[in-house]
Amino acid sequence: MRKEFVLNKRTIYMNIGTSGSMPKRVLKEYNKANEQISINPWNSNVPTLDYARQIAPSFGADEHELVLSRNTTDGVCTIINGLQFEYGDVILTTNHEHPAITVPLKHVAERYGAEVIELTLPVYTPDNEVCADDFVKVFNDAVNLYGNRVRLIAFSHVTYTTGTTLPAKKICKKVAIPNGIVTLIDGAHTPGMFNLDFHDIDCDFYSGAGHKWQCGPGATGFLYVRDNASRLYEFWSDRETPLWFINSSSSATAIQSRLQSVGQDNYPAKRALADACTLWDEIGRDAIEERILDLSALCKRELAKKFPNAMIFAPNVRQLSSGLTTFNPFEDLHDIELLTQFRDRLHEEYGYIVRTTSFKIDPNDMFKTYTLRISTHLFHDHDDVKGLVKAMKQLYREMK
Repeated sequence: MRKEFVLNKRTIYMNIGTSGSMPKRVLKEYNKANEQISINPWNSNVPTLDYARQIAPSFGADEHELVLSRNTTDGVCTIINGLQFEYGDVILTTNHEHPAITVPLKHVAERYGAEVIELTLPVYTPDNEVCADDFVKVFNDAVNLYGNRVRLIAFSHVTYTTGTTLPAKKICKKVAIPNGIVTLIDGAHTPGMFNLDFHDIDCDFYSGAGHKWQCGPGATGFLYVRDNASRLYEFWSDRETPLWFINSSSSATAIQSRLQSVGQDNYPAKRALADACTLWDEIGRDAIEERILDLSALCKRELAKKFPNAMIFAPNVRQLSSGLTTFNPFEDLHDIELLTQFRDRLHEEYGYIVRTTSFKIDPNDMFKTYTLRISTHLFHDHDDVKGLVKAMKQLYREMK
């Protein structure tokens, strides 16, 4: 698989959580499609709905349930801003969400007088192990507290802050569905990383990125709408228009057609995304998930070995793990300048590219906790992971 990518061989790119890289065969067809449209612009308005229907089974969805969006944020905003909230409604989310969720939720709260509650998620540390039921309890306790005022639960499948995989299926089946609550999942990091099955998760809406772990082009993503939003119309039967199509240029009756119609679409990009999905299916999404989690587990073990006193925030528990590993080697977890210098020198002097993230372990904390975030993907191997940790240790000794 390494031969399928045109990544700079002078560096080891481990920041897929920000953006992936298109495989050669995908890139070749993408460039070809762009050239064809430049030659014959009148053939550029090609419907992309067929690609959505082609991709849907790859994610455990029916053909009519998937829409190809611009990115995770596009899908999230389409749903959040299209829901008919009313004064007094409660929306549950978490304190580890990306602005893709927090900002549109803030807007609808101001517009309708709804209340957004950010639940505090437990954070794994070497001294504080967590399990799936701990996260379920956080949501369940909130539903018990706010009762039937809760109309929506919106959360990330994998938190971008720590790389923790939340038990999405349990949250939907044990908390949301029994209480008649609609669910919206931010899956920015899961398409291309996990072998997803939206029907099994049983959420109502799921928005994911095509340009990260799925290694499609920029401005591509997935929006899953469960069975024409049937459960939304059931749970929100007291609302005259539960879902407004705010991001559509079509008056079609079918939800998929309306959401997919946004005027002139980027046909080459949507086609390239479909090509990337086909490649993943050929390899086997279950095999890719196992590979990613194996490398992630190795990374966490190597870090724990080389940095026994460091804080690792991504749990090395298969059920809660992802392709993201977060840790901070320094004693002062609030020193962003030191950690940024470490990140930049790691790239410039050792050739390893990672990024930093931040969060508050406790919302009442005065300062944020900062971490390095490492992405391990199918084009990495054991030597890449061990080499990264070795380089980090050497650099740490120089900077300590």
